[in-house]
Order: sequence, then structure tokens, then C-alpha cells
Amino acid sequence: MSSSSVTVVEERILQYGRKEKLSWWGKTKNFRTAMLYLFPSILLFSIFLFYPMLRTVYLSFFLTDAQGVASLFVGFENFAYILQSSVFRKSMVSTLLFVLYTVPSSVIIALFLALLANEKLRGIGFFRTILSSTMGMSVAASAVIWLFLFHPTVGILNSFLNIIGISSIPWLLDPQWALISIAITTVWMNTGFAFLVILGGLQNIDQHLYESAEIDGAKYRYQLRRITLPMLSPTLFFIITITFINSFQSFGQVDILTQGGPAEATNLIVYAIYRDAFINYQFGTASAQALILFILVFGLTILQFKFGEKRVHYQ
Repeated sequence: MSSSSVTVVEERILQYGRKEKLSWWGKTKNFRTAMLYLFPSILLFSIFLFYPMLRTVYLSFFLTDAQGVASLFVGFENFAYILQSSVFRKSMVSTLLFVLYTVPSSVIIALFLALLANEKLRGIGFFRTILSSTMGMSVAASAVIWLFLFHPTVGILNSFLNIIGISSIPWLLDPQWALISIAITTVWMNTGFAFLVILGGLQNIDQHLYESAEIDGAKYRYQLRRITLPMLSPTLFFIITITFINSFQSFGQVDILTQGGPAEATNLIVYAIYRDAFINYQFGTASAQALILFILVFGLTILQFKFGEKRVHYQ
């Protein structure tokens, strides 16, 4: 082998060695760049999400003083106390009933309104704006509006019932009607967002599918069952999941309309956590309830993804 060939080989070996020395730094360049961009989000999530969650888990094993400082380690006694409490069991039953009332109603009403608003009619844009307007209202403003509507003497709902010959209903004063009243308010609040998302899903469906179906003589019901709902299934799955999680987290309307009453009929789990923590200053039991709620919602969401997503038709 000539001396020139040896020199070339040595240079290649040296270059390979330099690449090996710089390989780790070069490989992590993209990672470091990504972490630099993600740092603000990671910081905010750590302060407002991760730390409170870990703090909640920590406090669930302690008795605390009025300032929320852990004073006595009790292990799982907070969880045992909560599970044996009749107030907690009634709160869970009320919460599950509330979810059962609100989730199907919100999705069905929003789907019906979106199907109507998807028709090509003159002035339909005005109705789309009106139907989605509840999305822009705060929970407090919406609850105050319904507080006047549910008023037992001057409320417009009871006035309408009296006109058609039905006696007034104590909407927020009767335990049998209070939870239904909160559910009606929540459905009205959720409809705007669900309607807007479903309408967007309807408008993204390929119109050639409907044209082909009409050529084959398919009626509206057949098109709805065989084209619209299957193609809309990803959107419906998203709306059902979001509405389901939000129903478990309902708080503002309960606080303004009933404050958990009457007779604990509307004491939903989130309001029970708030009352234990910030009214009774029992942060340990409140943290235990919050952890139980997290496990419940997380488990039900996983089941929904496992069994519900099988019926979702992705294009």
C-alpha cells in the first residue's frame, strides 16, 4: 500500500473519530431546541397542574389545620372516612345522575340543531350565530339568567306553565326538581360549543357521498344513518368525551343556583370538595375526594376510549 493511500485512510479515521466525539451533542441538538420552546409550557403546567396534583395526593394522607398545612399523618383513614360517609355516597349518586341527565341530552340536542343549521337556507347564518351564542357566555352570567327563569313566583317558566293550566313547579326548592333544574341549565350552557363543533364536522363531510346516494334513490333517513352519522362519528366521540368530563367538573351553576341544596340534592362531587376544603377547612378529606374523582373520571374515560372508539369511523 502506498504512502498516499495510508494518509487517506488515516484522515478518514480521524474524521470518524471527530464525528464520534460530536455525535452525542449533535444528536441532542433537536431535543435541546424542542425543550427550549417547550420550557414556558412545562413551567406553567408544573406550577398550575403537576404541583397541585402531587400536593393533593400528599394532603390526602394527612389531617390539616385551617391553613392547609399537614399536621398528622393518617394514611388511608381519610379515604375510609369518605367511603363510609353517607354524604359522600349521596354526592356520588347525585353526580352520576347529573352526568346521565346532561351528557346524552347535550349531544342529542346539539346534533339536532346542527343538522337543521346545516341546511342551505336563506338567513341560516343568523340562526347559526344565535344557536352558538351560549358558548360566549360565562358560567356565572348563564346561571344568573336561569336563576331568574326558575324563580318560583316571577319566573317566566312558571308563568308559562300557569298559562297552559299547569301549577307552578318549585324548581330550585324541591329536592326532586333541583338536580333536574341544574341539568337543564348545564345542557343549555353546553349546547353552543357542541353545536358549533358538530356543525363543523357536518360541513367537512364530502358532498359527493350525498350526491351519489341521491342518484341511487336513497332517502334522507338512509343518508343520515349510513353516511352522516358514520362520517360524523369522530366528532361525536370528541364531543361526548369532552361533555362527559365537563359534567363531572360542574361547579359554578351549582354554587350560584342551589349551593348544594336543598337537602344535599345538588351537592355534586366538585362542590362537595370545595365545601370541605374552603368552608370546613378539611383539606385532607377534600383531597381524598378529589383523588377519588380523578380515578373515577380517568377510569371511565379509558373505558369510553376502549369500547366507544371501536364504533368511530375515521376517514
